[in-house]
Amino acid sequence: MTDIPVTPGVEARRVTTERLTTRVLFTGDEEGIPCLFLHGNVSCATWWERTLLRLPAGYRGIAPDQRGYGGSDPSALVDATKGMGDLVEDAVALLDRLGIDKAHVSGNSLGGNVVWHLMAEHPDRVLSATQVGPGSPYGFGGTHGLEGTPNYDDYAGSGGGVINRELVRLLGEGDDTAEHPMSPRSAIRMLVWGPGVIPDWEDALIAATMATRVGEDGYPGDWVESPNWPYFAPGVTGATNALSPKYQIDPQRLIDADPKPPILWVRGAGDLAVADPAASDPANLGFHGLIPDYPGPDVYPIQPMLGQTRAVLEKYAAAGGSYDEVVIENSAHVPFITDPDEYDAVFHPFLAEHSP
Repeated sequence: MTDIPVTPGVEARRVTTERLTTRVLFTGDEEGIPCLFLHGNVSCATWWERTLLRLPAGYRGIAPDQRGYGGSDPSALVDATKGMGDLVEDAVALLDRLGIDKAHVSGNSLGGNVVWHLMAEHPDRVLSATQVGPGSPYGFGGTHGLEGTPNYDDYAGSGGGVINRELVRLLGEGDDTAEHPMSPRSAIRMLVWGPGVIPDWEDALIAATMATRVGEDGYPGDWVESPNWPYFAPGVTGATNALSPKYQIDPQRLIDADPKPPILWVRGAGDLAVADPAASDPANLGFHGLIPDYPGPDVYPIQPMLGQTRAVLEKYAAAGGSYDEVVIENSAHVPFITDPDEYDAVFHPFLAEHSP
């Protein structure tokens, strides 16, 4: 497995569970209150390193490389037809292996979708959930309205075909420069850090990103042709296909979860990756002429990702749960990286309020 350097103060271990062997990052006292961090797409646990190091005394930070990313076993594939199921069961198996009954859980982007599924399936394992720029509980692409209604029966416009193929090519070739507008570094600067923002440890973050497993069995996975615009539908492999609304768990199961862990939803006001509209939503790209033959918003509307999330959380609260939505101004998709002081100012008190 890939040997990825870590920041001093972070311990990296190879951990083998009944499901997966992967690299797991740790900080803090082993007897501390456990905090599990799940990274997003085209990244790995490295992205959480400084967040782990900033945890207050008394907490134990735990961040695994999810399957398909970083230092995870390259032979371990994601069955997209289970939605986030493979990644959820990996996380539960890791908690079991570490002897942890309950943990605070944080997810970013794709990791947020894993947390939605985890809370629906295993709410008893979650002390609290902190969602940072999470994907819509309905998944990404191919739906409209606050109820996540599919545009087509085959969920065209979601899954592996959504990802820019030039980005995939450059990622596979290991291009870590910003010379091409669709290189991983360039794309991350535009969609993730935010315009004009470059973290002082960007090189380490990009190097970790380059460990992503690329191809039809990894990132972005496969796709199938569709008669419906934009003429592709989700395949069956890889986490990007697993994000398709075709495979996501019914959000009603999250709403009905018992118990109902408290939720902190943190997002950057300038987030382009998860937004209304998201920059890479095919409907948004088609509307701006970047994908040909766009049939118009009456046929293929833009997905209101934030609106969908808020609608589900309102139902969650009405059913007895609780959530807080915090918007960090001048921030984008990863405020825990680009705006750490503002992020910790809401995250740390939330942990303290809901710790045993």
